[in-house]
Order: sequence, then structure tokens, then C-alpha cells
Amino acid sequence: MPDFSSHPAPELMDVLRSPTDGTRLSISSDGRALSSANKDRSWPIESEIPRFVSDEHLKSFGDQWTTFEVAHNDEDRATFAAKTGVTLSKLKGMRILDAGCGGGRYAKICGEAGATVFGADHTRAVDKARNLCGQLPHVHFVQADLKHLPFEQASFDFVFSIGVMHHDANTRDVFDAVAKKVRQGGRFSVWLYRRNQWWQELINSGLRAVTTRLPASVLTSFCHVGAVLGGVPLVNRTLNKVINFSAHPNYENRVCDTFDWWAPEYQYHHTVDELRGWFHDAGFAQISVLPPEKSGRYYNWAYDHNLLIGSGVNVTGIRQ
Repeated sequence: MPDFSSHPAPELMDVLRSPTDGTRLSISSDGRALSSANKDRSWPIESEIPRFVSDEHLKSFGDQWTTFEVAHNDEDRATFAAKTGVTLSKLKGMRILDAGCGGGRYAKICGEAGATVFGADHTRAVDKARNLCGQLPHVHFVQADLKHLPFEQASFDFVFSIGVMHHDANTRDVFDAVAKKVRQGGRFSVWLYRRNQWWQELINSGLRAVTTRLPASVLTSFCHVGAVLGGVPLVNRTLNKVINFSAHPNYENRVCDTFDWWAPEYQYHHTVDELRGWFHDAGFAQISVLPPEKSGRYYNWAYDHNLLIGSGVNVTGIRQ
């Protein structure tokens, strides 16, 4: 008898399309591969997850999301609402795409809210995501390039991407490709790194020219140093405005967030006007700039003056 233990769920097979020509995919008799309609391309299935790409230049994220435990349900719910402009109570019955799902923490809370969720990531972080969401039958994952997603165009009620697109060689190309997956009347929410002051950009890009070449073990050691500094209030309110390291309350999150900044090969920073213009050009209306998750007199001043390294530009809109 064939071994069907690795079969993707039927719900996932219904929406999968060839990333090369958009045609429906068929599954092999042993459940271990997908092929295009004309059988000229095939892609493996491992652990129920179709694999359209390998980690490639984003390997650091696969390492990151499979190494660190950073999911915190209450915090993740609050962050999701702040960075998408959508409350969890609105998600029930929606078909959602998490574009760049990482370890699956936002896919999980959307699935728990009653949505059908399809998470896509370029890295093996999808394995971590699948384990995290294993008890949610309507949450599914693919390993795929966001510029060539294996889903039908204009097929999602809601698409979000939090802190992902700026790690490609061309952020705009990723944005435009993902935007096409939003149906008419559907919502699209994107969070990207903010462009800081010129001197901050100069310092951090110069340091990243070094850190991106370090072995992961060496860089992780430096990230632990950053995590220690991030736990010292006076330091994390001053020094990390010059050299980025996380001030998250949880130590492991601080290590992970700091690694997230210094490890990736690509990291681009953008402005609000730039991102808002992309939404307009892609045919979205009701375009809104979302406020930062945090607030406070000093924080708001620093945010408005682009002084907070690691902060974001965050926009949402409705497909016309």
C-alpha cells in the first residue's frame, strides 16, 4: 500500500497552483511529490509540507526560527492586531495568507480565531510552524519564494506580511507579487523596517557588512552579549539607538531579535511614503498608516524623528 502519511491536506491541495504557470498541481501516487499539469516540473513533499524552494540566502532565518522559542500568545495577539490593523474577532471564516510565516506564531493565533490559514516561508522554519500549529486542522504551510507563491491570484480575504519582505534582494518585487494574492475587497497589511537617520544607517550597515559574514556560532555569542545589554534599562534606552540590540523583556527573545537584525544577507529600510505609494500603485484604496505598537512621550518623539532602530513602517489597505 502507498504511504500517504506525507500527503498535504485536501484543503491545501485545493488552493495550490504551480508557481511557474499557475496551473493546478497533481500529487504523485506515493504522496511524496507534486507536479505541474504538463508534468514538466515537480516539487517534493516532506512532512506534509510542499517544498518549492530551499533555504538559499535566507538560511539564517531557518536557523533562527528552529532554534529559539519566542512565541508568547498574549503578546503575539497584541502585536498582530497592532501590525495588521485587524482584531482577532474579525478573522473567523476568512481565508488568510501569512506571507513569511517564520515559526508560525501569527498563523497560530489566526487559526485559533477561526480562520483558514496558509503560511508561506522561504525557509525550513515551516517545520517549526507546522509543529506549533499541529492541533489546528485549518492551518497549512508551504516552503516557497514569496515572489513566486504557489497560490491562485486574488484568492485571499486577508494577506499580511510582518517584518519579512525587506530581507529579499528587492523589497518592491516581493510586495507586488504578494499583493496580487489579495482578492477584490480584501485587506493587505505590511510591516517593514523603517529608514533611520543617515548616521544610524551608516553605522549599522557598516557593522552588518561584518556580522553577515560571521559563522552562526560566533554571531550567536555576540547576540547573547546584546541580550545582556538589552536587559539593562539605562543601556537599552541609549546605546541601542546607535547599535541595534533587542530590549524585549524575555531573554531568549532578545537573543533571537538581535540575531534577526545582524544575520540576514539582505536587509533594506523604507519610508512611510514609499510603502504607501506601493499600495496605491498596486490598486489599493482606504490606505492607512498604522501607529506603532508602543507609545509614550519620548518613544513617540524618537519614532517620529526616525531614531528608533528596528522600528517599522506599517501600512494597510483594501484591494479595489
